[in-house]
Amino acid sequence: MSTAGTRPEECIVETRDLCKSFVSRQTGKPIQAVGRLSITVRPGETFGLLGADGAGKSTTLRMLNGLLLPDAGSARVAGFDAATQAHMIHLQAGYMPQQFALYRDLSVEENLELFAELHGLPAERKTLNVARLLRFARLEAFRARQAGRLSGGMKKKLALACMLVHEPRVVFLDEPTLGVDPVSRREFWALLADLRVDQGLSIVLCTPYMDEAERCHRVGLLHEGRLIACDTPAALKSMVPGESLEVRSGDAIRAREVAAGLEGVLEAETYGSVLHVFVDHAQERSAQVHAALQASGIAVTGMRTIPAQMEDAFVWMIRRQERAAPGGRV
Repeated sequence: MSTAGTRPEECIVETRDLCKSFVSRQTGKPIQAVGRLSITVRPGETFGLLGADGAGKSTTLRMLNGLLLPDAGSARVAGFDAATQAHMIHLQAGYMPQQFALYRDLSVEENLELFAELHGLPAERKTLNVARLLRFARLEAFRARQAGRLSGGMKKKLALACMLVHEPRVVFLDEPTLGVDPVSRREFWALLADLRVDQGLSIVLCTPYMDEAERCHRVGLLHEGRLIACDTPAALKSMVPGESLEVRSGDAIRAREVAAGLEGVLEAETYGSVLHVFVDHAQERSAQVHAALQASGIAVTGMRTIPAQMEDAFVWMIRRQERAAPGGRV
């Protein structure tokens, strides 16, 4: 985990051995949602928590915002303890859950004004901030439109603007572009980039999207509630052993089954219609993989050596974790 050299006073967010479990309704036994999580986030940094559904990402954000109490460990945001000083954190932070509570019957401008009033902004500051955020989110032309009549992308931008109305130092975003079209996702990320550059805002976000993780300064990979790696996207990708072959064929599933058993193949994973084969030496193994697929009646339409992708690093690290676990396959 790459936190060395970061002193507590340099952190806007810090957790130490943070733990949270829930009781299963089916079995009545505890299920670990987050286990001994230790991370730091520096001022002005974009930090991503990457993981599949159920990895513990949303639970972590709720504890950081004081909405859930940890079973053990600690969390601090802007110098305040999340378990005992949540009210102070709410003055310093913004939180955007997956389902942000916009008021559908209120207009865009009325939503912003309401959130400003809920944060206790004085009238002059409220007027200035609402006007600034309407321009920032490019919603001036829609200021009178009801929030319920906005497109999905515009709702996300309005939610972001409402979260920023009290000028927080750090924002927590829980899968902020889930269900949003690619153009709106790009616009949303452009807004985040402007915020970080112009205001030095610290951003902590949960995402299942690998391309969004690539945009972060550092990424923490969560698997079954535990942090299995934390570093820059480039450093995480460099951890993948060997080299990667991208194979295009008429049957990626069958191609994976054939390739996985070949000598020198470390991993084989499908991504849609494309197969990624991790091998010890690409130049040596490419002809071997090609011949084995053809011998199995699988037509190969393309094969090339590619750099490791974020998906590759994520899958490889999870497989490594599973093999290391008690009872894991060797």
